[in-house]
Amino acid sequence: MYLAIIIFLLALPLLIATIDFLGFLVKGRRVVNRFILRVIEIAAFIILPYLYVSQDNKNDCCGDSAVFSPQHQLTIWVIVVFCLMAYFYSIYRKQIATPVLEVLVNSFLLLGIVLNIFIAIHTDSILLAIAGNLPIILLTILALAKNQKAFIEQSELTNLIPKNRFEKIALSVLRLQPILKFPILFILCLPLLVIMTTILLLFGQKPDSLIRAFTDTYKHGFSEWDYQCDNVSCGGHYLCSVAANGHPQIVRPNRRGIRNGQPIICNRQLLIANAFEDLIQEELPLLHKFIRSQYNKVGNLIHRYYTIFNNKFISDCIYLLMKPLEWFFILILYSFDRKPENRIAKQYISATDRIRIDHFL
Repeated sequence: MYLAIIIFLLALPLLIATIDFLGFLVKGRRVVNRFILRVIEIAAFIILPYLYVSQDNKNDCCGDSAVFSPQHQLTIWVIVVFCLMAYFYSIYRKQIATPVLEVLVNSFLLLGIVLNIFIAIHTDSILLAIAGNLPIILLTILALAKNQKAFIEQSELTNLIPKNRFEKIALSVLRLQPILKFPILFILCLPLLVIMTTILLLFGQKPDSLIRAFTDTYKHGFSEWDYQCDNVSCGGHYLCSVAANGHPQIVRPNRRGIRNGQPIICNRQLLIANAFEDLIQEELPLLHKFIRSQYNKVGNLIHRYYTIFNNKFISDCIYLLMKPLEWFFILILYSFDRKPENRIAKQYISATDRIRIDHFL
């Protein structure tokens, strides 16, 4: 059920954006209520970037590796900020700007579309690409169409006269048919990138930081550092272990533990769930084998889309959704185990420490 809720929340912006986009193609105007659009825009343009920002800011071979290289991601976020400014300016303004500013705004909108395409490929997640990047692309295309329509209407009402050479060039670009206009605007994105890259050199970025933000990572679409993860052993990602990574005041971590030689965060929910599995494995091995085979499928799904699940707010929700199961597990433990707390305490510690505990208890 928890997965269905998450998919629904991610699919809602896509559904609304698609309806609005198709309505525009058919009727030539936006068909979705303006208030609903504002909410969807916040969900698509603010929440999705936040999910990326809230990731662990490090390269890690064990599933929670940074989407963008920590050393070079500043370049990405500066571009994202400018693209967001261009979008919301296009949506909320009442009249067109000067020709030069119009060219800049439309160029950044195109740059945002291209960047989202590359991010969708890089994350290597169909779910994120469809539910996350596609709504942004559709809404940005509609913003470009709105700008085109506004410029045509303004040109018909007033005779725009360029004040200098730059405005003359900008007006000549804006007056082109879309089939010629947008490729030229895309080409103009290149000098914009050069200017931003040059300025960002002052903040420690490199001339190729835009490219290295994608390539200097692990296990993503454009990653070139996967070889560094060879022979690295990692533990699985399952529901309770994801939930344990939430905000401490909610999930209440108890201690650190060890799983497959890797340190993990343990809270009581995780320890109880593992103790329950330990009891089932001990008393009903055939049932445990079946349950474990099904649960491994859940772990593989979470690992595949860990860019979504590796978020503290998502972990908080999973922790709360797992509470009824936690109560069921503790009921079974206290009903069929003579020393349930001892079994719980022995989870996720070394084999040597478990033997010592068994010896003294």
